[in-house]
Amino acid sequence: MEERANEGLTIDLDKKLNDVFAGRVVRKDLTNLIKEGANVPIYVLEYLLGMYAATDDEDSIREGLERVKKILSENFVRPDEAEKIKSRIREYGQYSVIDKVTVALNPKIDTYEAEFSNLGLKGVPISSIYVKEFDKLLVGGIWCMVKIDYFYDEEVKNSNPFNVSSLQPIQMPNMDIAEVFEGRKSFTKDEWIDVLIRSIGMEPTQLEERVKWHLLLRLVPLVENNYNMCELGPRGTGKSHVYKELSPNSILVSGGQSTVANLFYNMSTRKVGLVGMWDCVTFDEVAGIRFKDKDGIQIMKDYMASGSFARGKEEKNASAAMVFVGNINQSVDTLIKTSHLFAPFPEEMANDSAFFDRMHYYLPGWEIPKMRPDLITEKYGFIVDYIAEFFREMRKRTFSDAIDRYFKLGNNLNQRDTNAIRKTVSGMLKLLYPHGEFTKEEVSEVLEYALEGRRRVKEQLKKIGGMEFYDVMFSYIDKETLEEHYVSVPEQGGGKLIPEGMGKPGHVYVAGHGHSGMIGIYKLENQVVSGTGKFDKSGVGSNREAKESLDTAFRFFTANSKSISNTISTKTKDYLMHISDLQGIGLTDELAVAELIGLCSGALGKPTQESLVVIGNMTVGGTISKVEEFANTLQVCVDAGAKKVLIPAASVMDLQTVPPDLLVKVQPVFYSDPIDAVFKALGVS
Repeated sequence: MEERANEGLTIDLDKKLNDVFAGRVVRKDLTNLIKEGANVPIYVLEYLLGMYAATDDEDSIREGLERVKKILSENFVRPDEAEKIKSRIREYGQYSVIDKVTVALNPKIDTYEAEFSNLGLKGVPISSIYVKEFDKLLVGGIWCMVKIDYFYDEEVKNSNPFNVSSLQPIQMPNMDIAEVFEGRKSFTKDEWIDVLIRSIGMEPTQLEERVKWHLLLRLVPLVENNYNMCELGPRGTGKSHVYKELSPNSILVSGGQSTVANLFYNMSTRKVGLVGMWDCVTFDEVAGIRFKDKDGIQIMKDYMASGSFARGKEEKNASAAMVFVGNINQSVDTLIKTSHLFAPFPEEMANDSAFFDRMHYYLPGWEIPKMRPDLITEKYGFIVDYIAEFFREMRKRTFSDAIDRYFKLGNNLNQRDTNAIRKTVSGMLKLLYPHGEFTKEEVSEVLEYALEGRRRVKEQLKKIGGMEFYDVMFSYIDKETLEEHYVSVPEQGGGKLIPEGMGKPGHVYVAGHGHSGMIGIYKLENQVVSGTGKFDKSGVGSNREAKESLDTAFRFFTANSKSISNTISTKTKDYLMHISDLQGIGLTDELAVAELIGLCSGALGKPTQESLVVIGNMTVGGTISKVEEFANTLQVCVDAGAKKVLIPAASVMDLQTVPPDLLVKVQPVFYSDPIDAVFKALGVS
């Protein structure tokens, strides 16, 4: 039933898209049909499909498809057929080809010369008119439809008989951005997201909402100037696809090795490199990034921070976004526990916190599914060339002030964090609401997503750079209600789990090692009702160790309650307990001391001290055990919002392992035995 409903929605969306953007959309399965037989970027194919098959009329589509196939078979140059095409140019005197063209100046004869990627021709004279109009020909090259003449002159020695008579880059000649703004109003937010996802070739009905947002974030570097983004994840999730295939304004630097001259500025030719010519420069396989120049990484850091770089006596500005994509070979859990999420970067970068501090967003590639046939769409989406021009046009605008209408950023965010958040929010709003119409709720949704990606960067910086980056409790404040919202990172846990103010009697927070070995925060809620002395536990499931630890606490409580207070009754009351795993990492068995405190707190009707977390465990005889990974446990408590931590006296020696900057954020309270822990937790001297 749900599938049929989805199908209905899809048909409606296809029809609406064709009605509102007639001639601007194409059926994406047509691209896939031809793509298999022609090794050209998708934007080249869809440029042709847009000319001949941008309709929903089946007969016109069939005719257009045949026309495109004919053009590709006759004019697209396959490397193995290069000699055949050269022969055609000679025999006909003039012939049109589709190929990737790169141009260089030959100063010896003061002429621009073109090189054809698949045709294999070099040194072909080309008019400076084309070079001035399409300067990307000089850097990286572009796909073009080219008319080549052939004239052999016996009298002129060493002349090239081939000559470029006309050249048209495969890009939309013009773009009416008002058409997009007006058209966007016909779609709901969810419909528009689905349209964008289909335009990049994916099928939104097969994707979770969060994955759709990740796919949109991949597009932000194409709409936002000087945006620095990193995506690491498993192989086969399409990390570099968008930057290689989707936009003629983006370039993919493969293989890693690069030079400052190629990337930024060539001192001898006095020309700006890739960052000056392209909207987005993407580094594929970050593990292989190498600079031949010693100052390469330093210049890159300078550029990522300010959008400018100094070479020689000059300072140059550019607007290209920087994207870093690569593979994570271990599980994310392992990487978080043993290292940090930037570990796949090369060694000279991996421990350079200043380099990573310039990242505006860390996209969690492990949350994106591997490409499967059912994830590839067969429905209508924008012609990629049209959408690429829309993206390019949006780079001239900014929505970075949208936050200020409704929200204020929390005090844990420094200037770099704020800049990163504003850029992400601006980029996502440009994609989702290009017409500039959005509500407070829509801005807060984008803002939370932006805060999460920057916090992921900050969490790793904390591991690499220590105390300098300990402020990771990212939040935003609603200007209207003054309510502060905290944003956590799913794989890291955290967030403001422990609210400020006094809790209810019987409620206790505890930190301990979960099943996975990760340290988590748990909440114990105890309630005391009339009964016969029973102890009921919920939320424990089948976790035997956690049950035993809670039973240990109850046995100690019944045996020693009179030492705590004569008013506690264990015979005429029932004790109900529920445990919540606040970070979803699996229950801990380090619960006995905390549950004893919870039982006493509930029985006495007295809450624990404000924002208190209990750590440590005990045996049924009351022997307190030392806390493992003390500094990390304390860090988790602080991240969760703890103001005080109840610590076994045996762990006093471990205080020296805690960074001073972390220690000043929390008040340690030491206890020597279980009863001492109860008194100190309840604030009884």
